[in-house]
Amino acid sequence: MADAPRLSPDEVRKVARLARLDLPDDQLPRAAARLDAVLGYVERLAALDLGGVEPLTHVGGEVNRLDDDVPGPTLPPETVARLAPESFGPFIRVPKVLGDGGGA
Repeated sequence: MADAPRLSPDEVRKVARLARLDLPDDQLPRAAARLDAVLGYVERLAALDLGGVEPLTHVGGEVNRLDDDVPGPTLPPETVARLAPESFGPFIRVPKVLGDGGGA
């Protein structure tokens, strides 16, 4: 039989709240067991001797290239105005994305 989880129901509720999860009481035992498994894995990792191991920042050998900003080909203003959903004179209307305008 497996050991009882090390986390109390209140601790599991707190973790769920911090993760912004709505965790019903009937799911507490399963969540406690899963969190306990994660903690056990972290303990196993903490027990490893990593002396002499270089920190790994990328799994591949590549690094970010930071090339100089060089202007490339651009569209003629008439084409941009024709493609825009709304334009007036040399201006085009774009959705507001900063402040209270929504956006990403």
